[in-house]
Amino acid sequence: MSSAPRQCANCHEPLPEGARFCGRCGAPVRHDVPAAELRQLTVLFCDLVGSTALADTLDPEDLREVTAAYHAVCTEVIGRFEGHVAQYLGDGLLVYFGYPHAHEDDAQRAVRAGLGIIEAVGQLNPALSDRHGISLAVRLGCHTGLVVVGNEVGGTGHDDMVLGDTPNIAARLEAIAAPNT
Repeated sequence: MSSAPRQCANCHEPLPEGARFCGRCGAPVRHDVPAAELRQLTVLFCDLVGSTALADTLDPEDLREVTAAYHAVCTEVIGRFEGHVAQYLGDGLLVYFGYPHAHEDDAQRAVRAGLGIIEAVGQLNPALSDRHGISLAVRLGCHTGLVVVGNEVGGTGHDDMVLGDTPNIAARLEAIAAPNT
């Protein structure tokens, strides 16, 4: 394995050997990310219930404020359990437990984070109700399994791309979950 990824994870610029920062965008180069590896990973999907109706109800600036508050409480909870937010997908989050750093109890951490997100969104709701007249609910899906993860998975240059059934199953579970479960 080389000492640096071959491409910047941020802008995909080719990187010289041993680079600490991208010469194009200035992003730091993560040396702790393997090129690609097979590992057990727990994937958590979190999505707002009724986000389309919410977008129809709120003006774009208020929607941005609500989404930012929602993302902030989710990110805080996920960080508490040492999860890694791989992507913000509009009003959803794709979260990994077990990457880039694995723990013996990553599946438990993911479930606890999910329960914490439900609680945190519930605590956010009184302020959202007062300010915007809305209340949020989330759906969560979680699954553990083998994946290939790391930099250059599929040649994308993304340092946290995951391939395998695990994220697909987590997404399907999230899609069928009842609100706040």
